Amino acid sequence: MKKLKYLSGVFIALLTLTMTSRAQNTILSGRLKGLGSDTVEIFYNKDGGSTTDTLTASNDVFTWKADLNEPVRVSLSAGGNHYFFFATPGRMKLTGIKDSIASYKLTGAPMQRDHDAFVLLTEDLRVQWDSLYVRLKRATSEAEKAAIEQQREENRKQFSARTAQFIAGHPKSPYSVYLIGLENDYQEIGRLYAMLHKSAKETLAGKRIARQLSVMANSQIGTQVKVFAQADTTGNVVSFSNFKGKYVLVDFWASWCMPCRAENPNVLKAYQAFKDKGFTVLGISLDDKAANWKKAIRDDKMPWTQLSDLKGWDNEVSVFFGIRAIPSNLLVDPSGKIVAKDLRGEMLENKLRELLD
Repeated sequence: MKKLKYLSGVFIALLTLTMTSRAQNTILSGRLKGLGSDTVEIFYNKDGGSTTDTLTASNDVFTWKADLNEPVRVSLSAGGNHYFFFATPGRMKLTGIKDSIASYKLTGAPMQRDHDAFVLLTEDLRVQWDSLYVRLKRATSEAEKAAIEQQREENRKQFSARTAQFIAGHPKSPYSVYLIGLENDYQEIGRLYAMLHKSAKETLAGKRIARQLSVMANSQIGTQVKVFAQADTTGNVVSFSNFKGKYVLVDFWASWCMPCRAENPNVLKAYQAFKDKGFTVLGISLDDKAANWKKAIRDDKMPWTQLSDLKGWDNEVSVFFGIRAIPSNLLVDPSGKIVAKDLRGEMLENKLRELLD
């Protein structure tokens, strides 16, 4: 299964939301019974990098001050307990019992309030998802696995519907912008973005989503692919124009991506079946270590051209096409137009058979 941000991403991703360009003083006043003089650590992202603030409590009380120019997802560690919340510029107050996360109460953080409302709205689906995951791991027959996967797909659809319901009811909320930022599908991002109020769209985070939509448009079916070039495993720069006149599967993957590695045999099978009929594969790796990249190519016995700039997720080709999850692929026709995308397993062979047989 593709490595997608889904339910867990909403609750554990430490993603930054840029909502205002002016730094504002942020103060969190905390009182946790039983904390005493323990150390409190605050983990968050700021200006594109991770930051850790270390505080010392006194008589159960601590104060965190930061200059934030954006709401951020924060992890607070106190006495071995970890509490996640959204911090926004302004004054906030946290109370509770140190060893009881359930007792923690945060006030003065409207984005956290909206987060809590969304969690409540989707709680039954999260419980069901966890149950289905356990059942899938225990399933022994292919029929049982297929039935569970069908239920998981229905769960995903319901979760998407609830997400849209929340955004439609909270069009000005920065949390709605955050939820859209967790999506991967171009059409879905566009649909949800259209629900936002003008004020949310005009924030820096809203503008960032608009830019992302513009980038993702480069990988939509019917789009003419612009020529790109990158180095192969020997260091020679290879241009996409070299493949003109063929059907080309531009395959985004990485050595560390287990779903990608699991899909490679399917791509190899399709390559061997259609390589003499005007089809080839062009791999684009999101690796950052040449040795790992080359070893995976050898281990998975992939004979086609492989390119990478070894910049990981910042690979210039993947960034241009707006690739946000792997494995991912684009099927380009001989004229350079994208005719299909994200073909997996038998889907790839079926599409090639339709086009080439």
